[in-house]
Amino acid sequence: MSKDVIADFLTIVRNGIVRSKYSVETSYSRLRYEIAQILKEEGFVLDVLVEEQLEQKNIKIVLKYVDGESVIHEITRISKPSRRVYTGIDDVKPVISGLGVSILTTSKGVMTARVAKKHRVGGELICTIW
Repeated sequence: MSKDVIADFLTIVRNGIVRSKYSVETSYSRLRYEIAQILKEEGFVLDVLVEEQLEQKNIKIVLKYVDGESVIHEITRISKPSRRVYTGIDDVKPVISGLGVSILTTSKGVMTARVAKKHRVGGELICTIW
């Protein structure tokens, strides 16, 4: 049985928001780190830190709240291990009329749909966030 590390990562963030936590931690992987960096660049989280503890790396994500309400309203996993979803750049739909972000993994790395359109590449649609 394989483990979906991306879904676990998104669930950790989602659960942290539901519990109104200041920050959440997860084990380090390059893909998780790149997704977290996109969340930071797009303004969904305050900061992303990599911490090393006894030969183990962790990612600490400082969540962002405005007037007590989380900036992230919904995180949805699109492509799953059981059903991969690949999309061409012309087929990417805007999330909530452009208020949200789609994250793709492409041959040029992990990026938002906006950046992927600029580079003219498609890829696997990982998740949407708004």
